Amino acid sequence: MNQFVQNMTGMGGMTDQVIATDFLITAKTGIKNYALALSETYNPEVREMLRTHLNKAIDTHQEITDYMVSKGYYHPQNVQEQLKVDLQTTDTALNLPQQ
Repeated sequence: MNQFVQNMTGMGGMTDQVIATDFLITAKTGIKNYALALSETYNPEVREMLRTHLNKAIDTHQEITDYMVSKGYYHPQNVQEQLKVDLQTTDTALNLPQQ
């Protein structure tokens, strides 16, 4: 398992969820960017390097997804359940004390 994902276990629940969600979004963006760069590159060595990084990004995405599913933060196959989590997260964020 990715070291960053392992280290998130000790953090508080909401912090865990926020960090994991941000990490998942970043991983998705990385996958899209590597795929785009790969489709625009002709040099075989560069293509191989991009392919390697793309595969690592896909693996990281899967690890984050598995982590989030195991914690109940992400329900990719149950839209109703995910909507409940999203609404709860939004409600919590809206009720945070103003600084």
